[in-house]
Amino acid sequence: MSLIYSIASTITRNIEDMIRKSFLFTLIFNIFEFIENEWIDSYFKSLYPSEDFLSIFKKSKILKGEIFSPLIVLVTFTLFLLLATEPVSRDLQFTLLIAFISFFIGAIVLTRFILNNSEKNQIPLFDTKDVYSIGFCLTLIGIIFLFISIASVGGLPILKSSLRYSLKPIFTMPVFLVIPGIGLIASHRLNQYKNGEISRGQVRFRFLVLTLIGMITVLTLEYRTPIIAILLMMIIIAYYGEILSVWEVIIGALIGVCAIMGIGYLRSLNELAISTNISIFSTLEHRANFTMHVLNLLNQISGNFGILHGKMLASSMPGSDLGPRMLVGKLIAWRTEVTVTPTLLGQMIVDFGKIGVAVEMCLLGFILGTGYKIIKITKDSFYIAIYSLILTYSILGVETGILDIQVLFYFFIISFIYLAAILKDKGIKIY
Repeated sequence: MSLIYSIASTITRNIEDMIRKSFLFTLIFNIFEFIENEWIDSYFKSLYPSEDFLSIFKKSKILKGEIFSPLIVLVTFTLFLLLATEPVSRDLQFTLLIAFISFFIGAIVLTRFILNNSEKNQIPLFDTKDVYSIGFCLTLIGIIFLFISIASVGGLPILKSSLRYSLKPIFTMPVFLVIPGIGLIASHRLNQYKNGEISRGQVRFRFLVLTLIGMITVLTLEYRTPIIAILLMMIIIAYYGEILSVWEVIIGALIGVCAIMGIGYLRSLNELAISTNISIFSTLEHRANFTMHVLNLLNQISGNFGILHGKMLASSMPGSDLGPRMLVGKLIAWRTEVTVTPTLLGQMIVDFGKIGVAVEMCLLGFILGTGYKIIKITKDSFYIAIYSLILTYSILGVETGILDIQVLFYFFIISFIYLAAILKDKGIKIY
């Protein structure tokens, strides 16, 4: 792992140094620095509510320190179930019970047996300058492929929805690297704030700029889920970095929910999928009902041991004839040219049935529980960022599932980092 890290950090640092010396980026950074100084010293900033605004939220221990524990995934899933009015079969109820219990065991019970050598903690830490360089290059790649994607369809999908269906995955997938990219950059800024290199006002402004850059990038292609992913990830990083108040986190979460409803509603109108007589709240309910109906059907055909035995997960790989969400459409006898979201449990049920749900939900809970425990021990900005990344996709995956190849890759890399931390904490040498 150290060799891969050394090569990656060396290459990205050289690229960052080269680009920073260019006239264009020097100009951009100088403009942002000017705007930052003007904002910090501006009169309008004084009109913003203080840290003690809505102080009632600060009295809750859960809201103050535990709101983004791994159990937020189960809370989100419960809210999703409550939103849907689609009847849940008795067999699916049993499957959901297995999922919830397995996740709890992985996140809360199993993590009690790891990383307990707090006095002689051996968790490896990373140079935040290396982390920044890697994040900078990932963000740069995302922005470059944004322009390539736009050029490939001859226009902006945000201005003409039909262009979105002409986008090529080979060009759009790298655009989403902007999400972990800005997360890693944010972790470096957070570390600078902790070390007293920048002020609280500066770090908050830079978090805002990073969030806007990421959201504008993916919004240009008219994608909804990545926008929510960026907003949620940055909120979690800022929450554990203690640069956001509890009330700001709650307001940010509400904005995210409104964004989900609003973007979905507008897209449905543009695509003539609904009429103007349907309310914005109804679209969210209909979407939840549709997804739960899909899960009901998948549960019925999959049984205790599944029917594809890993083929759905493998279909996430580039070059597959059908992607995992298209495969769902084929399984339930719908059109294969459309994507169908199967919830977090869809792939688990189809591939390995109830056994798969038990094992994979326990594993997911364990990964998130490990990350949560590490940030509680170290308070390290890098670990906060990578935990925020996988927790974000786990929350969003409640509806969409964790099926995209880049997201699976994030989980694989981060799980490997966590494994290295666990082994090193137990005194096992890693080469």
